[in-house]
Amino acid sequence: MKKTSLILNSIFLLAIIILDVFYIINGGILLKSVTSACFFALGVINLIFVLKMKTEKIKFSILLLVGLFFAMLGDILLEINFIVGAIFFAIGHIFYFISFCFLEKFRWIDLIYGIVIFVPSVLVITLYPHFDFGGLTMELLCVIYALVISLMVGKAISVYVKDRAMYKLIILIGTILFFFSDLMLLFNVFSSVSEAFGVLCLATYYPAEFLLAFSILNATNLKDRAEQTK
Repeated sequence: MKKTSLILNSIFLLAIIILDVFYIINGGILLKSVTSACFFALGVINLIFVLKMKTEKIKFSILLLVGLFFAMLGDILLEINFIVGAIFFAIGHIFYFISFCFLEKFRWIDLIYGIVIFVPSVLVITLYPHFDFGGLTMELLCVIYALVISLMVGKAISVYVKDRAMYKLIILIGTILFFFSDLMLLFNVFSSVSEAFGVLCLATYYPAEFLLAFSILNATNLKDRAEQTK
């Protein structure tokens, strides 16, 4: 089963990369929807493998999959209505945060890590002179979103710092890439400095979602194996 799961994850990774490149070149909501559906489908497949293993990590896996579902919807809806898409993304981050709490229980240090990330983020949003949010409402929305994703990344950092296992590093890299992608999206949508920001956004976003989807399987396999050897 392990070999089959790794083969399927490799196939999905290749498909996501190819679709990502095509979307960067051609654009289009249909292509974007298919690419987003791939990382969610991978999450579903990995959850099926997890269910067959009868692991104690099922809550983490299910909640992370729910986060992937909202991320998929947010990615698609972003093309239709930016605010609605951002709200769905924020909900996804909340589910990611909660899922990480099933790997390591909530600690106040989680918030400290998040605030350390949030403070420079909000300074960039409010002080960068080339941003044009078109009004206070959109700027406030970006600040709130920055808080949510900062707390999510902060929790991932906290989880890894407490136990530097490889699967937690995979989760951490995924969340950092997600944060970086959203930062690039901010520059791409609300400033006209360079089109490169849009490319960087897409080039890091889908790999980030793949890593999170992969962690559903990876975290369960490695953690359970470690517990069995104790």
